[in-house]
Amino acid sequence: MFITYLRRELAGRRKQTAIVAIGMALAIALVIIVNAVSTGVTAAQASVLESVYGVGTDITVSQTPTAPTAGGPQRFDFGATDGATTDGTTAVSQSRLEVGRGTSTLDATALHTVSAIDNVSAAAATLSLNNTTFNGQLPDRSAQGTTPDAAAGGTSGGTPPTGGPDGAGGSSFNVDSFSVLGLNPAAEAVGPLSAVRVSSGRTLTSKDVGTHVAVLDAGYATTASVAVGDTIQIAGTDFTVVGLVTASSSAAATAANVYIPLDVAQTLSSLDGKISDIYVQAASSTDISQIQADITKALPDTTVKTQADLASSVSGSLSSASDLVSNLGLWLSLIVLAAAFLIAILFTVSGVTRRTREFGTLKAIGWSNGRIVRQVAGESLVQGLIGGALGLAIGLVGVLVINVIAPTLTAGTASAAGMGRPGGAAAGAAASGGGAGGGFGQAVQAAATSDIVLNAPVTLTVVVLAVGLAVLGGLLAGVIGGWRAARLRPAEALRSVA
Repeated sequence: MFITYLRRELAGRRKQTAIVAIGMALAIALVIIVNAVSTGVTAAQASVLESVYGVGTDITVSQTPTAPTAGGPQRFDFGATDGATTDGTTAVSQSRLEVGRGTSTLDATALHTVSAIDNVSAAAATLSLNNTTFNGQLPDRSAQGTTPDAAAGGTSGGTPPTGGPDGAGGSSFNVDSFSVLGLNPAAEAVGPLSAVRVSSGRTLTSKDVGTHVAVLDAGYATTASVAVGDTIQIAGTDFTVVGLVTASSSAAATAANVYIPLDVAQTLSSLDGKISDIYVQAASSTDISQIQADITKALPDTTVKTQADLASSVSGSLSSASDLVSNLGLWLSLIVLAAAFLIAILFTVSGVTRRTREFGTLKAIGWSNGRIVRQVAGESLVQGLIGGALGLAIGLVGVLVINVIAPTLTAGTASAAGMGRPGGAAAGAAASGGGAGGGFGQAVQAAATSDIVLNAPVTLTVVVLAVGLAVLGGLLAGVIGGWRAARLRPAEALRSVA
């Protein structure tokens, strides 16, 4: 009886059924597309962060920056006897390995403090540094004349400086900078080195502790014309290149240009017992908030950030897309969905009003209020399911179109400027090319950028969401309409159409 009556009523009100179903379908399709794009943007952000901070890294700990006691740009000072003079030209060179400006270090004992916190699965420390090398050619200073102060009774004069690269007393110099990351070679489970794959040679192992070996980002190695087996100078010390690596995901560059053992980095930079960052892996995603709170309490002078916090450091069009989905897309979906529900409710109530005589007659022959509510709710539920099926189809087609178009977004990690970390391969390439900015002798740091193809995934969650919204909309309209019908009294209903 229920099915027969339901089929007859829906067939008799095809226009209302079509309008309600189409409105519900468009709303559900929009929600599906926004949800899929939001999932794709979130996955892209996570991919960028994993490439920079390490696969499985849930929390990062760094020293809160403090105002420097001695300011000013980086300086390279040379004594009168420094350098080697040949043919009237003095060649000078100096290399430094130090933390970047705006970066503070913390005591290495903080790693043990973090590791001892409940539900910490793994923790690893790194030391983020910049290697800056100054190479210059200056005129022979020994041939330079004197110009005594005339006020002191001397005579001016003297011979202008000779030599120099142009033979006329000129000078030439260049500054080369690349990022260096010191890390524990034995800590493979978490941290930046866990987010790379070896493209040539090998990665660092526990046997490399205390040795002068280095692993290079493959992009930087190409720019610097360095291969496995070659040597590279860091702080004036030769390192043997044992491997080249690339990011495990194509979404971002690696965290640094060069990776070396942590103890060696501390020694060469005169920062024994110091680290700049701690990477933490939680035993479970539900433990992240607890671990973050415990670390903040144990190390009050540090900055503790989760992956969700770090997502705000992703810039470029990816960040714009994230903001668009989170703000405009979300609110637009909610507004359209609310409008669809409202249309379904209004049409259902309007239909109940037009069926006053029908419901009055049914109540007169013995139908209970509950049966009438179930009948109206069943009709609205079927309309909602029709709209849900149509909306799911439209939504899947929309997601397919997005994936076929495959829009490309630009992602940048503002780790160098915002968090005191090296700028990655992009920074090194800019530095070695000499075209990046920065003051004299100042390490060049630039955000690592890359292009990401946005992929909007279709998941079971999307399908369940569509069905759930369709059921919710249908039931909501049906319950309100059924309640309206149940309030009718048989005598009043029959009299109203007499």
